[in-house]
Amino acid sequence: MSSSQLIRVAVAGASGYAGGEVLRLLAAHPFVEIGTLTAHASAGSSLGEVQPHLRGLAHRILEPTTPDTLAGHDVVVLGLPHGASGQIAAQLPDDVLVIDLGADHRLESASDWEQFYGSTHAGTWPYGMPELIHAEAPGADVTGADLSRAARQRDKLPGARRIAVPGCNVTAVTLGLQPGVAAGVVEATDIVAVLANGYSGAGKALKPHLLASEALGSAQPYGVGGTHRHIPEIQQNLRAAGAPEVGISFTPTLVPMARGILATATARLAQGADPEQVRAAWEAAYADEPFVHLLPEGQWPSTAMTLGANTALVQVAVDAAARRVVTVTAIDNLVKGTAGAAVQSMNLALGLRETAGLITEGVAP
Repeated sequence: MSSSQLIRVAVAGASGYAGGEVLRLLAAHPFVEIGTLTAHASAGSSLGEVQPHLRGLAHRILEPTTPDTLAGHDVVVLGLPHGASGQIAAQLPDDVLVIDLGADHRLESASDWEQFYGSTHAGTWPYGMPELIHAEAPGADVTGADLSRAARQRDKLPGARRIAVPGCNVTAVTLGLQPGVAAGVVEATDIVAVLANGYSGAGKALKPHLLASEALGSAQPYGVGGTHRHIPEIQQNLRAAGAPEVGISFTPTLVPMARGILATATARLAQGADPEQVRAAWEAAYADEPFVHLLPEGQWPSTAMTLGANTALVQVAVDAAARRVVTVTAIDNLVKGTAGAAVQSMNLALGLRETAGLITEGVAP
């Protein structure tokens, strides 16, 4: 598609946090015209009633989410609850680019989906993480120099008409660890990931533990003990990067901030790996990436650095005494973790500049 043509985009689930963030990014996209906006419970309301920060779109009326209301667009973004996207997508034409912000089409394994989500798998779509490394073969030992030229998921996105956006936690952990996996300097069988998560990742549903009286001044773990639904997706990604087997202990924690993820992920240093090779692997992996940046040695990421930006900021160190590689990754869960990844993938699918409509400057303090 030529960048001289305006791309008409519909957003289903425009009343939610993810749908609202997609609209915020699309409103500044030079090649996009925002079309129909839909919702479920909020249908019939103006967007300004549920997304008052989106001033330029505040007058728009939310329509019901049906295939008919979504018809006639070049792109349809689905910001729907898990399990709802498959039915809608199946009724949209094959030549429409459909981007699913939910989990319905991320996993390759139907058994993993059924185990973690408890319903029938809707199928697998091209995966919307352009930076995901694809090893030449499972367990391939890729040197730092070769890693800079490794195949990426972005190579599979041009021309795609169905895209599954990754989970936000998955993005943080994958981008933190994949260079070490691909370069063979870490062992993926003993990964420990602990995340601090902003409350917007839990959605807008009115639940007691999400009330300010429960959340302010408190940190709450969730999805503990191997139950979190993002675990099989992280394993899938690290296998793509070259790990023959992935074992991970994954614990996210809600902390009193509106948005952001700070992911600390560690893995055992591979047998025979030189600690000096570690940083070289991360440098090579992200040297040319527009949105994933390895920080200078000694500077550690914070969520404030990424607020509102489509960036993932990464740092890596070696704990010599423990023989473990430590990575810390910060992202905005609503931007690089969701809406930014959707726009970035849309750009690639339609032949636009990958960076169109996206920024790397955060909002701080």
